[in-house]
Amino acid sequence: MKLTAIIEREGDGYVSLCPELDIASQGDSVEHARDNLREALELFSETASPEEIKQRLHDEVFVTQLEVAIG
Repeated sequence: MKLTAIIEREGDGYVSLCPELDIASQGDSVEHARDNLREALELFSETASPEEIKQRLHDEVFVTQLEVAIG
């Protein structure tokens, strides 16, 4: 299954988020944050019931950028 990983710097590390299942993780680098998120998603899929996965799964997630005026 292909899922989205959004990774952003936070302080000295990185936070990763899968918006389809609302699961997050973190790491010291982009690669660690991605790998830790993959592990968290795999653990979730191993322990959650099919009903819970279906309930949490967002079918359509769109990631885009917006230009807005600030101030």
